[in-house]
Amino acid sequence: MNLLPFKNLPAHKPRAFVPEKIDLGDWPQIAPLFDQLERRAAEATSADALELWLLDWSELNAALDEEASRRYIAMTCHTDNADAEKAYLHFVENVDPQLKPRQFALEKIYVAHPQGEKLPKARFQVFDRDVKNHVELFRKENVALETGEAKLSQQYQKLIGAQTVTFRGEEKTLVEMGRYLEEPDRALRQEVWELVARRRLQDVDKCEEIFEQLIKLRQQIAKNAGFDNYRDYAFRQKCRFDYTPENCVQFHDAVAKEIVPAVSEIQNGRRRQLKLEKLRPWDLAVDPQNRAALKPFVEVGEMVSRTQKIFNHLDAELAANFRQMQDLKLLDLDNRKGKAPGGYQSTLNEARVPFIFMNAVGLQRDVETLLHEAGHAFHAQATRDEDLYAYRGAPIEFCEVASMSMELLGNEFLEEFYSTPEANRARKTHLEGIIGFFPWMATVDAFQHWIYTHAGHTRAERKAGAFVAPAASHFHPSVLLRRIWHRAARRVAGVGEFKGGQGEGAGRLQKIAGSRRLAAAAGTVCGGGLQVSIRCRDDQAVDSTGGFRIEEALGSVLI
Repeated sequence: MNLLPFKNLPAHKPRAFVPEKIDLGDWPQIAPLFDQLERRAAEATSADALELWLLDWSELNAALDEEASRRYIAMTCHTDNADAEKAYLHFVENVDPQLKPRQFALEKIYVAHPQGEKLPKARFQVFDRDVKNHVELFRKENVALETGEAKLSQQYQKLIGAQTVTFRGEEKTLVEMGRYLEEPDRALRQEVWELVARRRLQDVDKCEEIFEQLIKLRQQIAKNAGFDNYRDYAFRQKCRFDYTPENCVQFHDAVAKEIVPAVSEIQNGRRRQLKLEKLRPWDLAVDPQNRAALKPFVEVGEMVSRTQKIFNHLDAELAANFRQMQDLKLLDLDNRKGKAPGGYQSTLNEARVPFIFMNAVGLQRDVETLLHEAGHAFHAQATRDEDLYAYRGAPIEFCEVASMSMELLGNEFLEEFYSTPEANRARKTHLEGIIGFFPWMATVDAFQHWIYTHAGHTRAERKAGAFVAPAASHFHPSVLLRRIWHRAARRVAGVGEFKGGQGEGAGRLQKIAGSRRLAAAAGTVCGGGLQVSIRCRDDQAVDSTGGFRIEEALGSVLI
């Protein structure tokens, strides 16, 4: 596929089961491999033989996963390219629906296999648990519904990737416009914020339609699997055995009690430093001392080379890993028209190498994003010698340990981008952003709980603010507005995941790594526009609408 930034990559280990010459986008060529695995399972009369059978199954899964990843990467790099769209949808419509029942058949065989109990428990207990869970959840009638989910996701990518504005005679992507929100000129910031908001609002109805179709599909998927609502189904489907929805509610309340006051103090300090009576949405990214915006790099190549120096300081192995990604052209970092929004890391599972996708425009947050996605990439590279495909990924919750940690570790060496005073300024902004992330995250999660446990709610109810976060009376809109701006358009995905991560396990190949979620506090968001229906305190320091009647036009968020 010539739309990929990288060339053909060799398998990390030579194939032992999958033929070297095979079109993994052609189901008639794939099906015989599943036939062989089903037949051979009965011949596995020892634990060693069953383990070899598992490795052949893993090899097939990895090859298919990489094929899906390649098509997804090409599509997100070129949402305006008909060939990329066609290739991606071909896999979604013609391979994945055939694949899932065959994966289910192998899973059932494995769960019932008499040699399974003889496998080393310490190594296979998590794998066994997850496979049994998937067997219990699988419903044949959900295959077509999941295909519909993936197609709606692609429609959203295409819709958001096409959004541009004309600013002072030049066509610019919405990501490019973000740099102006850091400029000291307040009138310029307001002009830019309103221009971008109006552009996003043009697609409100289309986003609403996609969202409502998704809700309908997901509720039916849950019902087919025997669940009252999609939230409860999603917790099982994502193998969340260690915490419950009730734990999430406790987390929301803890954030409101412990974190929101700190965020309020930070935002009130910003208001005082800027000498403003009230903060507006366009006041949240500018330096509070009204200093010129940080400019860490001009060209993407400069960002890469300076980030390489950061990893050189950190660790020789990490430095070598990042150099490998450059050498193999596993980075697509620049922002351009037709490129899907946001950033993600996706593992090419047969080559066992990571790919990083993002939209850099020369801001400090681009440095943070590259460090973040590199953390995911290093996580993937650390698993390259694990032969069991299912163990080369991790739950999204743990994936973020690697990525968020890498942001903090890398920030120790920001002098590769800045003078010491500027580096300290960038560090302070980053740490404040981490604090501000918690209320945003809790509100996103609470919104998703509400969406999927209130079947039959109407668009009007969402726009009227029928959902109110548990701590909405304490949440400053500014806390949410900043995150909404930066993370406004993300790939449509499931309940309760917030940041980029690695791919999921067998049979879920269409859900490529890096999905992120978005919602609004006690209101709704669509592509970054905002309707705020928050019951604020009397001393509220932020006027969220800023006189711009955005609240009249908005629909709901894509999650």
